Order: sequence, then structure tokens, then C-alpha cells
Amino acid sequence: MKKPEPKTERNVKTKAGQEQKSERFAPAGTYVCPYEKKCGGCDYQGTLYAVQLRKKQNYMRTLMEPFCEVRPIVGMKNPYHYRHKVQAAFDCVKGGKIVAGAYQKNSHEVVDFEDCQIENEEATAIIRDIKQMLRSFRIKTYDEDSEYGLLRHVLVRVGYHSRQIMVVLVLASPILPSKNNFVKALRSKHPNISTVVINVNDKRTSMVLGERNIVVYGKGFIEDQLCGLTFRISPGSFYQVNPKQTELLYEKAIAYAHLTGKERVIDAYCGTGTIGLIASKKAKEVIGVELSRDAVRDAITNAKSNSVRNIHFYNADAGEFMVDMAQRGERADVVIMDPPRTGSDEAFLSSVVKLAPKRVVYVSCGPEALARDLRFLTKRGYQVQECTPFDCFPFTKHVESVTLLQRKDRSY
Repeated sequence: MKKPEPKTERNVKTKAGQEQKSERFAPAGTYVCPYEKKCGGCDYQGTLYAVQLRKKQNYMRTLMEPFCEVRPIVGMKNPYHYRHKVQAAFDCVKGGKIVAGAYQKNSHEVVDFEDCQIENEEATAIIRDIKQMLRSFRIKTYDEDSEYGLLRHVLVRVGYHSRQIMVVLVLASPILPSKNNFVKALRSKHPNISTVVINVNDKRTSMVLGERNIVVYGKGFIEDQLCGLTFRISPGSFYQVNPKQTELLYEKAIAYAHLTGKERVIDAYCGTGTIGLIASKKAKEVIGVELSRDAVRDAITNAKSNSVRNIHFYNADAGEFMVDMAQRGERADVVIMDPPRTGSDEAFLSSVVKLAPKRVVYVSCGPEALARDLRFLTKRGYQVQECTPFDCFPFTKHVESVTLLQRKDRSY
């Protein structure tokens, strides 16, 4: 596909014929996305990266003004093709044309992508080649209205350091015609593919992945390195989509925890154990708590593969787990929490107050939810010390951050 000419920050003429400096142009040598108007996935598409960072910094300062100073946002040197998890919906439109890409904002109409500025380039190429292979293998795309067809989505995960690639074909049925030949043809184009998995989603749902996985090629998972440790990534595992920024984010979280090797740390919402395992190198003991049974299973595997013995994982509600600890008279020195974008609920935050750790390190991907939760904690004995935002999702409005809270009744 021929790309448009690059547009740089320059003086542009307004309708009145006057000249003004425009913020709506990409940096020199880059391209404005041709799918911008249809897709809507990138809030800051076509906006100078320096301007994006300034907007996010100001947003965080406004939200955090009642609590603490906000450190300068940590941006990326190269804010393109950072997403190492890419998923595409498939459909067949009028004229029999097969399309693959993202759903248009506020609709289920698939925007047909040939490339994407924020997605890993090889992952995008794999999806593009699968789209081209469907007709020769007589594979029909799934239609949500008629519930006819086979291929619903394709998910591709790429290891940032390992370069291992997992392809997940989300099908409405477990039967893929000529599956061995299909995989062979796909790997001839992309030999770096390490594993191919069929995920069966036969329900009428907006969820991408179903509950059943069938390994067609390879081990059914890939591995990647993060902060010097190796992590197993399964089709449904939570793993940050921007590994380069994630390493910086987690390093800051560990620095805020002020670990000396004597602390007992709770990793709440621990997922597959990434933050807890990284913290274990500097803590006496780490306890990971996670509600997802599959995530805990991966976390235990990750601990074993990294020979980490001072961490224990529990499949439980983190809030209830910490309340039980407090009632038994047990204590923790540090709680590291990494909740979903909606933040925590009062039950969990109350459990933090009851357990009374010296420090709370709050990793957030939802700034407004963070501010809400900080209001709760600061009224109940905690003081916010510092907040550092990270741009893990360039060209979107989303901001990650790490915030340190300390109990007021003690000095450490």
C-alpha cells in the first residue's frame, strides 16, 4: 500500500489566509494514519508527540494537585509500533470482500487495516497474510447476525526480547479445515511463529476469547523477558502490551517500595506474578494474590522457571485475603496494587487500611479512578508522597502511573 507523504510541524494557512503553527501534524519522517477518521482508536492521531506528552502531563497534574507533586512524564524515544499484543476482528462485507482490523468506534463495523502505526509490524503482517489465505483454504469469516462462519478473530502476541510469536485463531468451532497445511503455509511466510493455538468461542458474546484452547503447533505459549526474569505468556494471560515502557514502570514501582531485603510484600491483583517476582529480588517475602485461577497457575510456573523461592501465590480475593491476615494479627510492610482501569473498590481499600502496611505502591492505568481511590486512602491515615506518569499508550488518551503512599503515624 502506498503511504501518504510525511507531514511535519509547519506554518499552515487558515481560512482567513493567516499563518499559524499547527499541532495537528506528525513529526518529520512519520505518516498521518490513513484510517484515522474511520477507526477512532487513537485519540491523538496526527498530534506531535511532544504535544501529546504535554497534554497528559497537564491532565495528571490537574488530577493529582490535591495530593502531591507529579514528576515529569516518562515518554518513549520511538512511540510507534509499541503494541506487542495485536488482535483483529474478521468479517465479510458486500461484494464478498474479507476485512480484518479493529471495530469502528461505537459500532461493530470492522475497519479494514493494511498497517497500523502503534501495532507491532510483524503481527500486523501476519494478520494481513491470514486474511489473504482464507479464500484458498475455504475458510469463512464468522457473521454475528446469522451466526454462520468460522473465523472470528486473530490474536498475535510477540515477545519483545525473545521475538517468539504466538498466533491465536479464534474460531466458532474447534474444526479448522486443513489445519496442518494452513499452519505450514503461514509459517513459510513467517518462520518466527513459535506456536499456533485454536481458541474456541462458540457463544454469542462480545468477548474475544472463549474458554477452550487447542494447540495446533508448538507449546501453546511463548516466553519473554522482563526486568531480567522470564515470563510465560498464554493466550489469555495478562501481559502489558508495551514491554519497553513496562520495564521502566515496574522499576519505578520497586524503587517506590524502598525494599531492603527485610520486607514482607503483598502483590495484590498479581495476575501472572510479574511485579511480585521482580520485587522478590529485593524483598524478604512476597505474597501474590489473584482471583483468576489460570493467572495464578501461570504465576506459579513463572516462579519455578525463574527459581524464585521467596514468593507464594494464592487464588483468592485480595481484599478478603488481607482482612483475614489482619484478623490473624499478621502484617505486611508494603502493598503493591495494580488494579484494572476502573480502580479498586471500597472493600479492597478498606482491607488495605485494616492491614496497615507502611507503604502502598499504586500502579494505575486509570487516572480518574486513581484520584478517587487516593481520596479514600488519604482520609484514613495515608499521605501521598509522589506520582510518576508513564506514556505506555502513545497516540491514545490513556496514561499509566506509579504513586507512593506512606502511613502518617510513623516515619521510616
